[in-house]
Amino acid sequence: MVDATINNGNKSDGLLTDDGQSLKAKLALATRRNKTKAFLLVAPLLFFIVITFVWPIGVMLYRSVNSPQFTNAFSSTAVVIKDWDGQGLPSEEVFTAFVADMVQARKDRTIGKAGTRINYELPGTRSLFTGTARKAKKLEAPFKESLIAVNEKWANPEIWAAVKRLSSRYTLSFYLASLDLKYDKSGEIVTQPEDRQIYVTLFLRTFWISGLVMLFTILLGYPVAYLLSVLPLRTSNLLMIMVLLPFWTSLLVRTTAWIALLQREGIINDVLVFIGVISDENRIQMIYNQAGTIIAMTHILLPFMVLPLFSVMKTIPPSYMRAARSLGATQFTAYTRVYMPLTLPGIGAGSVLVFILSVGYYITPALVGGRTGTLISNVIAGHMQQSLNWGLAAALGALLLASVLVLYWFYNKIVGVDNMKFG
Repeated sequence: MVDATINNGNKSDGLLTDDGQSLKAKLALATRRNKTKAFLLVAPLLFFIVITFVWPIGVMLYRSVNSPQFTNAFSSTAVVIKDWDGQGLPSEEVFTAFVADMVQARKDRTIGKAGTRINYELPGTRSLFTGTARKAKKLEAPFKESLIAVNEKWANPEIWAAVKRLSSRYTLSFYLASLDLKYDKSGEIVTQPEDRQIYVTLFLRTFWISGLVMLFTILLGYPVAYLLSVLPLRTSNLLMIMVLLPFWTSLLVRTTAWIALLQREGIINDVLVFIGVISDENRIQMIYNQAGTIIAMTHILLPFMVLPLFSVMKTIPPSYMRAARSLGATQFTAYTRVYMPLTLPGIGAGSVLVFILSVGYYITPALVGGRTGTLISNVIAGHMQQSLNWGLAAALGALLLASVLVLYWFYNKIVGVDNMKFG
């Protein structure tokens, strides 16, 4: 039992339990225990999400602005060059520190990393750094004249402006490169030369192809989902197996199958030639371009549109259509004014799912995309695996993530996430 008593030791009244303790304190203790138990239950999942999702994204964002390779190799130069105003060539003090750092960097075998890092800013400068480092130990004061005598490129103020920018461990140059921008000689942000403007085009192509794939999956998946929801159970189960069959087949196998179907000497072209639709000389190029990417991705991602649509359509009572018909609506009017609006949550869920998957797709565009069908994800993988420019890859990934979040926010404003349902 709980007794209502007056606590003479306190100025305020309160309820006490039968053992003389405060009821409020006991309830607070029980609440804390329940919260602790609940936290311990979700702790493994929370730890898994942090390790596999939050932490990698955080590392990616950090790498996109952190660039310590040059600063680590030229630490003394990074200190003294900060006082340089960026006009002309730096002072003899900077050249002296630079030569000393170059000698030490070659000894520590870090000159290659430093040269690679500045090569991202000014293509062609890595060989300048590594070549000069081999002779740096023999240079004598005044080092400004000595360096220029070794290679006249050291008289270029643009190189020293890049050295000054890289004297900081943190930089925005990777993000500028991701947007086809760069720093000029005076430190101003300018557009890259036309022959080096590739990333904005790739971003636009990625969103364009993802949007087309989303649209085609809606057009193809909507009637399939409708049939699944209205056909008898035995027939709908057979159709559902056919829809889910791609999930049971390797993605690589499905993509390779499309190569066999779409190539110029492939099955589709052979059939078209056989029935006389096209001549043998005018075979259609359906692969290693955007068309091949769109066709293959639409087929692979179609189930991700069908399943949300089916789960929503299955919950729509058939009596709604019968009621509309009984009130005088035609079959078409009842379908477009009653049934179709009720399926919008499924369309929204499938669209978001397909679009986000399309934006980050990698294997299919790499195999069937060719020069015009590759997406930004393929370029990110190339920088990670081939050029080893992890900073630029991280910046591209961060911009892609930000773009998806902006589109998700825009979708929430226009349609509303609350209206998106998977069943």
